[in-house]
Amino acid sequence: MAEKSFKYVIVGGGVAAGYAAREFAKQGINPGELAIISKEAVAPYERPALSKAYLFPEGTARLPGFHVCVGSGGERLLPEWYKEKGIELILSTQIVKADLGSKSLISEAGEVFKYNILIIATGSTVIRLTDFGVEGADAKNILYLREIDDADKLVDAIKAKKNGKAVIVGGGYIGLELSAALRINNLEVTMVYPEPWCMPRLFTAGIAAFYEGYYANKGIEIIKGTVAVGFTSDSNGEVKEVKLKDGRVLEADIVIVGVGGRPLTSLFKGQIAEEKGGIKTDGFFGTSVPDVYAVGDVATFPMKLYNDIRRVEHVDHARKSAEQAVKAIKANEEGKTIDEYDYLPYFYSRAFNLSWQFYGDNVGDTVLFGDNSPTSPKPKFGTYWVQDGKVVGAFLEGGSPEENQAIAKVARTKPPIENLDTLTKEGLSFATKI
Repeated sequence: MAEKSFKYVIVGGGVAAGYAAREFAKQGINPGELAIISKEAVAPYERPALSKAYLFPEGTARLPGFHVCVGSGGERLLPEWYKEKGIELILSTQIVKADLGSKSLISEAGEVFKYNILIIATGSTVIRLTDFGVEGADAKNILYLREIDDADKLVDAIKAKKNGKAVIVGGGYIGLELSAALRINNLEVTMVYPEPWCMPRLFTAGIAAFYEGYYANKGIEIIKGTVAVGFTSDSNGEVKEVKLKDGRVLEADIVIVGVGGRPLTSLFKGQIAEEKGGIKTDGFFGTSVPDVYAVGDVATFPMKLYNDIRRVEHVDHARKSAEQAVKAIKANEEGKTIDEYDYLPYFYSRAFNLSWQFYGDNVGDTVLFGDNSPTSPKPKFGTYWVQDGKVVGAFLEGGSPEENQAIAKVARTKPPIENLDTLTKEGLSFATKI
């Protein structure tokens, strides 16, 4: 078996890997010291583009346009960049075994990769209906979205089923963004989800009512409180119907499933401490195993702001945790110290002409403010979350960069509030004057 050795190895080739590579280059590495091993065939890219501009009929995003680190306003790291920096990109390589004791990784092809320091950046994988044995869930044109190959399949299906019918299973991030993208491509779109409203992990009923109304005005049908229990296909094996638990049957040329993801930690099971579904880390993303770090979706880390430990699946945390781990590795080598990770949770989405941002924690009482009419030409509204007399979270649709910074500041500083009525009356101005 071929064997290669590196000082640093990043396993996983997503957003976190790209931002870690940039930080390594910034901190200073020698050629041949760092390798990124990825099962994908392309250099790290900004994954959010796949559910947005990649699917647009016009102004479409394609590589190399959205390689990291362009998503945060940085330099775009093309494959040549890694060569120039002496970083080895080992693509189309699936690691099937990790032995943390002997500091080695083994690929599907039998190659052995040795390391001194490992960064686990394996991310998440989508939950598939075939995992639950849903009848007919292996039909053609039942699609998922996680990687660029998935996005290419979806683009092909949209072209092949022009003006056809699409059913989106799931009402979270993927459901909302892909429903919008398919509607822009002139498909008839139906969204199906079991919860009483969309994005229930973050949205309140008041927030969700706006988006459901807006989507309905765009011609998207929303079916709540039921799930897909089976699919029928035609003689070509392509999906043609979605059977719902409530007995309804929907025609479908394309089905997209977005029912969540799970962190890819199976390679390390039994070798490393886990918590809350992820790999347990400290405030520097060091794990229970010396010289092994975990970043992005797979890391369960101390959330300093709330004196809690959490796992966060979002591109912002993938970027920042990767940079923090590399800074910690380099500081450790130089006998220096850095501050512990102090993360403010941040989520955002864009669909149609809408754009929202959320910062902080969505716990406690809520206050809805602003113009949240789905028919408004320029809706701008938000919500504050209040716990123990302090504002701990803030959401804003249609905000300017300055207004979004203001709600971020509110979530970070957690200002006290005497009563909710004042907050309702002041609305956005409460944030902008702090």
